[in-house]
Amino acid sequence: MFDQPGLHRQAPGMTYRQMLEAVRYEGAYPTAERAEEAVHRVMTALGRQITGDARVDLAGSLPVEAALPFTAQVPDAAPLTGWGFVKDLAARNGNSPATARWETGAVLAVVSRLAGPVLMDRVLDGLPEGWALLFGRAELRRPQPAAA
Repeated sequence: MFDQPGLHRQAPGMTYRQMLEAVRYEGAYPTAERAEEAVHRVMTALGRQITGDARVDLAGSLPVEAALPFTAQVPDAAPLTGWGFVKDLAARNGNSPATARWETGAVLAVVSRLAGPVLMDRVLDGLPEGWALLFGRAELRRPQPAAA
């Protein structure tokens, strides 16, 4: 067998149970079951947004139970903005945008820690504006071309 970079799954930085406890803490959820519901909803929705090598690498940084709903989705042709993602998540789950934003922040803050800063930079480079805040990072403006 030959070695192909990127095909070997790296060990996650935490177990799924640890991930749920981290999300439970971040979101102030009363139970691990409630945190698990949030993880499933957000990871399913996130799977429709991220493509390419960043998608593969992000899935590899997650516990298998969190990676499965993420990778089971077919990415949309054009990813949503961060706010568009929150509104879509709210509509799909019958929640208010405020609840969806809270849930997204709790889950993606933990995902960001699991992915690490280098991978998160790659993930964010492939997404439209508004995503950095969802991952618990500062939203830096991308340079705009100078008007001629």
